[in-house]
Amino acid sequence: MTVGRRILLAAGLALPFASAPARTAWTRPAGLAPDISIALWPDGHLKPPAGLVEAVVQRSDDPNASDRMLQGITRPRLDIFRPAKPNGSAVILAPGGGYRYVVIDKEGYELARWLRDRGVTVYVLFYRLPGDGWTNGADVPRADAQRAVRLVRSRARLDGIDPARVTFGGFSAGGQVAASLLTRFDAKVGAAADPVDSLSARPDALVAIYPVVSMDPAIAHAVSRDKLIGANADAAREKLYSPERNVRADQPPLFLLHAEDDEVVKINNSVRLREATRAIGASCEAHFFERGGHGFGLMKTAGLPVAIWPDLLWNWLGSRSLV
Repeated sequence: MTVGRRILLAAGLALPFASAPARTAWTRPAGLAPDISIALWPDGHLKPPAGLVEAVVQRSDDPNASDRMLQGITRPRLDIFRPAKPNGSAVILAPGGGYRYVVIDKEGYELARWLRDRGVTVYVLFYRLPGDGWTNGADVPRADAQRAVRLVRSRARLDGIDPARVTFGGFSAGGQVAASLLTRFDAKVGAAADPVDSLSARPDALVAIYPVVSMDPAIAHAVSRDKLIGANADAAREKLYSPERNVRADQPPLFLLHAEDDEVVKINNSVRLREATRAIGASCEAHFFERGGHGFGLMKTAGLPVAIWPDLLWNWLGSRSLV
Protein backbone atom coordinates (compact mmCIF):
# COMPACT_ATOMS: atom_id res chain seq x y z
CA MET A 1 0.00 0.00 0.00
CA THR A 2 1.44 3.39 -0.98
CA VAL A 3 1.51 6.44 1.28
CA GLY A 4 -1.15 8.13 -0.85
CA ARG A 5 -3.78 5.46 -0.30
CA ARG A 6 -6.46 6.21 2.25
CA ILE A 7 -8.18 3.77 4.59
CA LEU A 8 -11.66 4.64 5.84
CA LEU A 9 -13.20 2.55 8.58
CA ALA A 10 -16.75 1.81 7.56
CA ALA A 11 -18.08 -0.66 10.11
CA GLY A 12 -21.85 -0.69 10.08
CA LEU A 13 -22.14 2.01 7.43
CA ALA A 14 -23.60 1.75 3.95
CA LEU A 15 -21.09 2.58 1.23
CA PRO A 16 -22.95 5.60 -0.14
CA PHE A 17 -22.34 7.42 3.12
CA ALA A 18 -18.62 6.69 3.50
CA SER A 19 -16.70 9.94 3.06
CA ALA A 20 -13.03 10.59 2.32
CA PRO A 21 -10.66 12.41 4.69
CA ALA A 22 -10.47 16.17 4.29
CA ARG A 23 -7.08 16.05 2.57
CA THR A 24 -8.41 14.33 -0.55
CA ALA A 25 -9.73 16.53 -3.35
CA TRP A 26 -12.03 13.87 -4.76
CA THR A 27 -15.75 14.37 -4.24
CA ARG A 28 -18.53 12.23 -5.63
CA PRO A 29 -20.53 14.06 -8.31
CA ALA A 30 -24.30 13.73 -8.30
CA GLY A 31 -25.53 10.52 -9.87
CA LEU A 32 -22.38 8.50 -9.19
CA ALA A 33 -23.55 7.04 -5.89
CA PRO A 34 -26.24 4.37 -5.51
CA ASP A 35 -29.75 5.46 -4.63
CA ILE A 36 -30.03 3.17 -1.63
CA SER A 37 -28.18 0.37 0.17
CA ILE A 38 -30.09 -2.57 1.64
CA ALA A 39 -28.93 -5.41 3.88
CA LEU A 40 -29.04 -8.90 2.36
CA TRP A 41 -30.11 -10.65 5.52
CA PRO A 42 -32.61 -9.85 8.31
CA ASP A 43 -31.27 -8.28 11.48
CA GLY A 44 -29.71 -10.84 13.78
CA HIS A 45 -29.35 -13.58 11.15
CA LEU A 46 -25.59 -13.19 10.80
CA LYS A 47 -23.02 -13.18 13.56
CA PRO A 48 -19.80 -11.62 12.25
CA PRO A 49 -16.53 -13.20 13.37
CA ALA A 50 -14.98 -11.59 16.42
CA GLY A 51 -12.70 -8.70 15.56
CA LEU A 52 -13.81 -8.38 11.93
CA VAL A 53 -14.07 -4.69 10.99
CA GLU A 54 -15.14 -3.28 7.64
CA ALA A 55 -12.82 -0.85 5.91
CA VAL A 56 -13.06 1.07 2.65
CA VAL A 57 -9.61 1.45 1.09
CA GLN A 58 -9.00 4.12 -1.53
CA ARG A 59 -6.40 2.68 -3.91
CA SER A 60 -6.16 5.63 -6.30
CA ASP A 61 -4.14 8.80 -5.84
CA ASP A 62 -5.86 10.34 -8.86
CA PRO A 63 -8.54 12.78 -7.59
CA ASN A 64 -10.50 12.23 -10.82
CA ALA A 65 -10.57 8.42 -10.69
CA SER A 66 -11.82 6.77 -7.53
CA ASP A 67 -10.75 3.13 -7.08
CA ARG A 68 -12.04 1.85 -3.76
CA MET A 69 -12.29 -1.60 -2.27
CA LEU A 70 -14.23 -2.93 0.70
CA GLN A 71 -12.56 -5.42 3.03
CA GLY A 72 -13.64 -7.21 6.20
CA ILE A 73 -17.29 -7.23 5.11
CA THR A 74 -19.58 -7.72 8.11
CA ARG A 75 -22.82 -6.50 6.53
CA PRO A 76 -23.35 -8.06 3.09
CA ARG A 77 -25.60 -5.81 1.07
CA LEU A 78 -26.94 -4.61 -2.24
CA ASP A 79 -26.32 -1.05 -3.43
CA ILE A 80 -29.12 -0.16 -5.82
CA PHE A 81 -28.88 2.09 -8.88
CA ARG A 82 -32.35 3.06 -10.09
CA PRO A 83 -32.96 4.31 -13.64
CA ALA A 84 -35.20 7.26 -14.36
CA LYS A 85 -37.33 5.02 -16.61
CA PRO A 86 -37.00 1.36 -15.58
CA ASN A 87 -37.32 -1.11 -18.45
CA GLY A 88 -38.18 -3.98 -16.09
CA SER A 89 -34.80 -5.70 -16.22
CA ALA A 90 -32.52 -6.30 -13.23
CA VAL A 91 -28.79 -7.00 -13.12
CA ILE A 92 -26.89 -8.04 -9.99
CA LEU A 93 -23.14 -7.37 -10.13
CA ALA A 94 -20.50 -9.16 -8.04
CA PRO A 95 -17.19 -7.27 -8.33
CA GLY A 96 -13.87 -9.04 -7.93
CA GLY A 97 -11.02 -8.79 -5.47
CA GLY A 98 -9.40 -12.21 -5.18
CA TYR A 99 -11.67 -13.10 -2.25
CA ARG A 100 -9.55 -10.69 -0.18
CA TYR A 101 -11.81 -7.67 -0.69
CA VAL A 102 -14.58 -6.51 -3.03
CA VAL A 103 -13.89 -3.76 -5.54
CA ILE A 104 -16.38 -0.90 -5.37
CA ASP A 105 -15.88 1.38 -8.37
CA LYS A 106 -14.10 -0.37 -11.24
CA GLU A 107 -16.22 -3.53 -11.42
CA GLY A 108 -19.23 -2.32 -9.49
CA TYR A 109 -20.43 1.25 -9.66
CA GLU A 110 -18.99 2.00 -13.11
CA LEU A 111 -20.94 -0.71 -14.94
CA ALA A 112 -23.93 -0.09 -12.68
CA ARG A 113 -24.16 3.48 -13.93
CA TRP A 114 -23.70 2.37 -17.57
CA LEU A 115 -26.58 -0.08 -17.25
CA ARG A 116 -28.76 2.26 -15.20
CA ASP A 117 -28.50 4.92 -17.90
CA ARG A 118 -30.01 2.35 -20.29
CA GLY A 119 -33.01 1.60 -18.12
CA VAL A 120 -31.72 -1.33 -16.05
CA THR A 121 -32.16 -1.51 -12.29
CA VAL A 122 -28.75 -2.55 -10.97
CA TYR A 123 -27.78 -4.13 -7.67
CA VAL A 124 -24.09 -4.16 -6.71
CA LEU A 125 -23.44 -7.05 -4.34
CA PHE A 126 -20.95 -6.78 -1.50
CA TYR A 127 -20.59 -10.39 -0.43
CA ARG A 128 -18.85 -11.93 2.57
CA LEU A 129 -15.32 -13.18 2.06
CA PRO A 130 -14.36 -16.81 2.70
CA GLY A 131 -11.11 -16.07 4.52
CA ASP A 132 -12.62 -13.72 7.11
CA GLY A 133 -13.50 -16.35 9.69
CA TRP A 134 -17.15 -17.08 8.91
CA THR A 135 -18.48 -20.55 9.65
CA ASN A 136 -18.33 -22.65 6.47
CA GLY A 137 -16.40 -19.80 4.87
CA ALA A 138 -16.18 -21.39 1.41
CA ASP A 139 -19.97 -21.24 1.12
CA VAL A 140 -20.64 -17.69 2.30
CA PRO A 141 -20.06 -15.93 -1.07
CA ARG A 142 -22.51 -18.30 -2.78
CA ALA A 143 -24.98 -18.00 0.10
CA ASP A 144 -24.93 -14.24 -0.33
CA ALA A 145 -25.29 -14.57 -4.11
CA GLN A 146 -28.30 -16.89 -3.73
CA ARG A 147 -29.84 -14.50 -1.23
CA ALA A 148 -29.24 -11.57 -3.59
CA VAL A 149 -31.19 -13.21 -6.42
CA ARG A 150 -34.04 -14.11 -4.08
CA LEU A 151 -34.11 -10.68 -2.45
CA VAL A 152 -34.19 -8.91 -5.82
CA ARG A 153 -37.11 -11.08 -6.92
CA SER A 154 -38.91 -10.35 -3.66
CA ARG A 155 -38.61 -6.62 -4.41
CA ALA A 156 -39.96 -6.87 -7.97
CA ARG A 157 -43.02 -4.68 -7.41
CA LEU A 158 -41.15 -2.20 -5.22
CA ASP A 159 -38.31 -1.74 -7.72
CA GLY A 160 -40.35 -2.02 -10.90
CA ILE A 161 -38.61 -5.10 -12.26
CA ASP A 162 -39.72 -8.36 -13.82
CA PRO A 163 -38.75 -11.28 -11.52
CA ALA A 164 -38.21 -13.40 -14.65
CA ARG A 165 -35.58 -10.97 -16.02
CA VAL A 166 -32.86 -11.15 -13.37
CA THR A 167 -29.27 -11.45 -14.60
CA PHE A 168 -26.31 -12.16 -12.33
CA GLY A 169 -22.86 -10.99 -13.44
CA GLY A 170 -19.42 -11.19 -11.87
CA PHE A 171 -15.84 -10.09 -12.48
CA SER A 172 -12.69 -12.04 -11.58
CA ALA A 173 -13.33 -13.63 -8.15
CA GLY A 174 -16.83 -12.21 -8.44
CA GLY A 175 -17.00 -14.27 -11.62
CA GLN A 176 -16.36 -17.33 -9.47
CA VAL A 177 -19.25 -16.25 -7.24
CA ALA A 178 -21.37 -15.97 -10.39
CA ALA A 179 -20.20 -19.33 -11.76
CA SER A 180 -21.09 -20.96 -8.45
CA LEU A 181 -24.69 -19.89 -9.11
CA LEU A 182 -24.47 -21.35 -12.61
CA THR A 183 -24.16 -24.89 -11.26
CA ARG A 184 -25.17 -24.74 -7.58
CA PHE A 185 -27.96 -22.18 -7.49
CA ASP A 186 -30.18 -24.59 -5.56
CA ALA A 187 -27.58 -26.04 -3.19
CA LYS A 188 -28.68 -25.33 0.38
CA VAL A 189 -26.50 -23.32 2.74
CA GLY A 190 -27.99 -23.27 6.22
CA ALA A 191 -31.58 -22.75 7.33
CA ALA A 192 -33.94 -20.31 5.64
CA ALA A 193 -33.77 -16.83 7.13
CA ASP A 194 -37.31 -15.76 6.17
CA PRO A 195 -39.92 -16.30 3.40
CA VAL A 196 -37.62 -14.64 0.86
CA ASP A 197 -35.51 -17.80 0.91
CA SER A 198 -38.38 -19.79 -0.58
CA LEU A 199 -37.90 -18.00 -3.92
CA SER A 200 -35.74 -19.36 -6.73
CA ALA A 201 -32.06 -18.42 -6.69
CA ARG A 202 -31.52 -19.43 -10.31
CA PRO A 203 -30.65 -16.33 -12.36
CA ASP A 204 -32.29 -15.94 -15.76
CA ALA A 205 -28.84 -15.36 -17.26
CA LEU A 206 -25.27 -15.58 -15.99
CA VAL A 207 -22.40 -13.29 -17.00
CA ALA A 208 -18.74 -13.95 -16.13
CA ILE A 209 -16.08 -11.39 -17.10
CA TYR A 210 -12.43 -12.58 -16.85
CA PRO A 211 -13.67 -14.99 -14.18
CA VAL A 212 -11.87 -17.12 -11.67
CA VAL A 213 -13.55 -20.49 -12.27
CA SER A 214 -11.49 -23.62 -11.66
CA MET A 215 -9.84 -24.77 -8.45
CA ASP A 216 -7.45 -26.96 -10.47
CA PRO A 217 -3.99 -25.76 -9.31
CA ALA A 218 -2.76 -25.91 -12.91
CA ILE A 219 -4.94 -22.96 -13.93
CA ALA A 220 -6.49 -21.61 -10.72
CA HIS A 221 -5.90 -18.10 -9.46
CA ALA A 222 -3.78 -19.11 -6.48
CA VAL A 223 -4.92 -16.40 -4.05
CA SER A 224 -8.61 -16.99 -4.75
CA ARG A 225 -8.15 -20.75 -4.46
CA ASP A 226 -6.36 -20.49 -1.13
CA LYS A 227 -8.97 -18.12 0.29
CA LEU A 228 -11.89 -20.22 -0.92
CA ILE A 229 -10.89 -23.84 -0.28
CA GLY A 230 -7.41 -23.70 1.27
CA ALA A 231 -4.01 -24.50 -0.15
CA ASN A 232 -4.24 -28.18 0.81
CA ALA A 233 -7.79 -28.96 -0.34
CA ASP A 234 -8.38 -32.57 -1.31
CA ALA A 235 -9.62 -33.70 -4.73
CA ALA A 236 -13.27 -33.89 -3.72
CA ARG A 237 -13.31 -30.35 -2.35
CA GLU A 238 -11.44 -29.07 -5.38
CA LYS A 239 -14.07 -30.60 -7.67
CA LEU A 240 -17.03 -29.31 -5.66
CA TYR A 241 -15.86 -25.70 -5.97
CA SER A 242 -14.88 -25.93 -9.66
CA PRO A 243 -17.99 -24.94 -11.65
CA GLU A 244 -16.65 -26.34 -14.92
CA ARG A 245 -16.80 -29.79 -13.33
CA ASN A 246 -20.39 -29.41 -12.17
CA VAL A 247 -22.25 -28.17 -15.24
CA ARG A 248 -25.90 -29.17 -15.57
CA ALA A 249 -28.53 -29.09 -18.28
CA ASP A 250 -30.78 -26.63 -16.44
CA GLN A 251 -28.10 -24.02 -15.76
CA PRO A 252 -28.82 -20.43 -16.89
CA PRO A 253 -27.63 -19.16 -20.30
CA LEU A 254 -23.99 -18.15 -19.96
CA PHE A 255 -22.01 -15.18 -21.32
CA LEU A 256 -18.21 -15.35 -21.00
CA LEU A 257 -15.58 -12.74 -21.80
CA HIS A 258 -11.81 -12.95 -21.28
CA ALA A 259 -8.54 -11.56 -22.67
CA GLU A 260 -5.91 -14.03 -23.85
CA ASP A 261 -3.10 -11.96 -22.32
CA ASP A 262 -4.64 -12.07 -18.85
CA GLU A 263 -1.66 -12.82 -16.60
CA VAL A 264 -3.68 -12.84 -13.38
CA VAL A 265 -6.53 -15.24 -14.17
CA LYS A 266 -5.66 -17.63 -16.98
CA ILE A 267 -8.05 -17.67 -19.93
CA ASN A 268 -8.26 -21.45 -19.56
CA ASN A 269 -10.71 -20.78 -16.73
CA SER A 270 -13.21 -19.46 -19.26
CA VAL A 271 -12.21 -21.94 -21.98
CA ARG A 272 -12.86 -24.94 -19.75
CA LEU A 273 -16.20 -23.58 -18.61
CA ARG A 274 -17.25 -22.91 -22.20
CA GLU A 275 -16.22 -26.40 -23.31
CA ALA A 276 -17.98 -28.08 -20.40
CA THR A 277 -21.14 -26.07 -20.99
CA ARG A 278 -21.24 -26.82 -24.69
CA ALA A 279 -20.50 -30.50 -24.07
CA ILE A 280 -23.84 -30.89 -22.29
CA GLY A 281 -25.73 -28.80 -24.85
CA ALA A 282 -26.30 -25.82 -22.57
CA SER A 283 -26.22 -22.25 -23.85
CA CYS A 284 -22.93 -20.34 -23.86
CA GLU A 285 -21.75 -17.26 -25.72
CA ALA A 286 -18.01 -16.60 -25.35
CA HIS A 287 -15.85 -13.68 -26.51
CA PHE A 288 -12.06 -13.93 -26.26
CA PHE A 289 -9.79 -10.99 -27.09
CA GLU A 290 -6.09 -11.01 -27.85
CA ARG A 291 -5.34 -8.06 -25.59
CA GLY A 292 -6.89 -6.54 -22.52
CA GLY A 293 -5.08 -8.05 -19.56
CA HIS A 294 -6.97 -8.45 -16.32
CA GLY A 295 -9.32 -6.12 -14.49
CA PHE A 296 -10.02 -3.80 -17.40
CA GLY A 297 -13.62 -3.07 -16.45
CA LEU A 298 -14.97 -0.17 -18.50
CA MET A 299 -12.18 2.34 -18.07
CA LYS A 300 -9.05 0.42 -19.05
CA THR A 301 -9.96 -0.55 -22.59
CA ALA A 302 -9.07 2.61 -24.54
CA GLY A 303 -7.63 1.84 -27.96
CA LEU A 304 -8.28 -1.90 -27.70
CA PRO A 305 -10.88 -4.04 -29.49
CA VAL A 306 -12.04 -5.29 -26.08
CA ALA A 307 -13.54 -1.82 -25.55
CA ILE A 308 -16.69 -3.08 -27.30
CA TRP A 309 -17.44 -5.63 -24.60
CA PRO A 310 -20.32 -3.71 -22.91
CA ASP A 311 -22.13 -3.51 -26.25
CA LEU A 312 -21.59 -7.23 -26.84
CA LEU A 313 -23.10 -7.92 -23.45
CA TRP A 314 -25.98 -5.54 -24.07
CA ASN A 315 -26.80 -7.14 -27.41
CA TRP A 316 -26.67 -10.63 -25.91
CA LEU A 317 -29.02 -9.64 -23.10
CA GLY A 318 -31.30 -7.97 -25.63
CA SER A 319 -31.36 -11.07 -27.82
CA ARG A 320 -32.79 -12.93 -24.82
CA SER A 321 -35.32 -10.19 -24.02
CA LEU A 322 -33.60 -9.52 -20.71
CA VAL A 323 -33.02 -5.78 -21.28
